[in-house]
Amino acid sequence: MFWADRIAKEIQETKAAKEATAEKPLIIRDEKTLSGRVHIGSMRGVAIHGLESELLASYGIPNTYFYELNDFDDFDTVPGYLDQEKFKEHLGKPLHKVPSPEAGFDNYAEYFGAEFIAVHQKAGFTPVYYRTHKDLYAAGKMDECIRLALTKAADVRRIYKEVSGSVKAEGWLPVTVICESCGKIRTTSTSDFDGETVAYACNQNPDDTRSCGHTGRIAPWKGNAKLHWKVDWAAKWVAMQVKVEGGGKDHSTKGGSRDVANHIAREIFNYEPPFDIPYEFFLVGGKKMSSSKGRGSSAHDMSELFPPALFRFLLVSKEYGQQIDVDPEGDSVPRLYDAYDDCAEKVRQGIADDFTRMFELSQLPENQADAGAPWQMRFSQVAFIVQMPHLVLATEAAAVKGAPLTEEELTLLEERARYAKFWLGAYAPERYKYELQNTLPEGFEFTDAQKKAISLLRAFVEAGTHTGDEFHARLHELKSEVPIEPKELFTAIYRLFLNRDSGPKAGWFLSVLPQDFLLARLSEVQ
Repeated sequence: MFWADRIAKEIQETKAAKEATAEKPLIIRDEKTLSGRVHIGSMRGVAIHGLESELLASYGIPNTYFYELNDFDDFDTVPGYLDQEKFKEHLGKPLHKVPSPEAGFDNYAEYFGAEFIAVHQKAGFTPVYYRTHKDLYAAGKMDECIRLALTKAADVRRIYKEVSGSVKAEGWLPVTVICESCGKIRTTSTSDFDGETVAYACNQNPDDTRSCGHTGRIAPWKGNAKLHWKVDWAAKWVAMQVKVEGGGKDHSTKGGSRDVANHIAREIFNYEPPFDIPYEFFLVGGKKMSSSKGRGSSAHDMSELFPPALFRFLLVSKEYGQQIDVDPEGDSVPRLYDAYDDCAEKVRQGIADDFTRMFELSQLPENQADAGAPWQMRFSQVAFIVQMPHLVLATEAAAVKGAPLTEEELTLLEERARYAKFWLGAYAPERYKYELQNTLPEGFEFTDAQKKAISLLRAFVEAGTHTGDEFHARLHELKSEVPIEPKELFTAIYRLFLNRDSGPKAGWFLSVLPQDFLLARLSEVQ
């Protein structure tokens, strides 16, 4: 059974799912702090929760998938791609109080949130969005949990110590407040909850953030205060009545954030924690890279590499407990397209397995009911052809298919060509970039075996035009006829035409070259 179906079946058997109604649907939740451009890793949670919501709905289980755009965490670092001097003065403020990098957005968080939402939409996920400050804290929905956490602060400190080994000082309170003088939240410390107010001092100076020294008392309600992270997480489950929420595996270790939040939910708020789905990381080139540092590592950058179905395929194709690793500057992009095409071929053959289920769920929801699997030319072939000015892509695709392309296939071919051109221009390694050579490569000496193989190949070309399969068969014959090692044979071909040691599939490559050009180049090797 495909992993998403298996998890959905497990959720279906929970008490919360069985009791869900249209008036009181099962609540699924995820969130992201909008501290800058969002890393592609955050799309794992979006996809896992979104897919489970879709599947549960297909089972007839009423559910709502909420996505929290966290605009209430503190602005702790100015990303490298922003003006450091312009934003440095805002360090320590809540994100919703930091100005947008561009006009047209209410604040910093809304600016980066809009970009991230567009990525969700491209992949076909459409949760119900809400904001941490406006819709939870300022609306008073967290007030009861804040009161409980402050009243039971000693128990919160005990849970931290027992579960994670973190020791909090006597009198430590699980809230931070917004300084009434400087507007910062990162710089304040709290103490002495009297039932209605807490004492605070703006006296913390982490990193480049500077406190103003103000002291006072403030009522921690209606958005004046924010719970510390692990208490905040548990309180959000209560406030939103969450029944399903996973998280990255780094949060799910024993003594980790999820473990602490689970204990706080049960012992402080008397609430059963949601169904958990601890998922693995999304790596970029083998690294858990920050989107502020790694080219191609943001959700927006990664989404630009793939059409919607391919992007969704990337997100759902791996078991939630397995890492996804994509390197835009390596072979990952062509390989992903090939994996998608392999699944499509199984669909066309009528095979029913996890791979065809994966293909089905990679289609946008509105297309899943009658999703077909039209033939598509391999991405690496498309990427080669768009670099060859003498070739007409649609003509070559029809030749590879062995039949005329349908209107849908032509549309998909044009789409794939656009993405191939983008990848070639932005990320592709040099080995995928080709330029036909008009002269013999300098400094390369053909061996006697290579010269003989090329002479026999020239005779084959002189006999008439040939298909890629026929070229492939002839090259295979030459390996034993000359004889010549495969690597030596193919190196000679690629050096002669591309001045490199490797290239696209040799038989197909030779078949798409103009015969006059092919003969002229082969004749130069004596």
